[in-house]
Amino acid sequence: MIWTAVLVASLGCYVLKYAGLATPPAVLDRPALRRAVELVPAAMLAALVVTQAFTDPTGLTLDSRAAGLGAAFVALLLRAPFLVVLAVAGVTAAAVHALT
Repeated sequence: MIWTAVLVASLGCYVLKYAGLATPPAVLDRPALRRAVELVPAAMLAALVVTQAFTDPTGLTLDSRAAGLGAAFVALLLRAPFLVVLAVAGVTAAAVHALT
């Protein structure tokens, strides 16, 4: 059963890759499509971060990961360098985890 899922997913990836290569350049040069394609990676990353920060195997949860994400958000608003944002998020998540 798992191999069927792996093969179907692999075939789907191949078809998507081929569709991208077979798409005429005139379609890809449309400004609206170009803007949408540029935003997709950021939206996917945001969805992955939210999924990892606010869920566990049983459902939605608020724990130290959410606190770390909130601290990272505040550090980004203060325009801290990326490594500082990571450090603030890690320290905050660790402190909240230790206290709970």
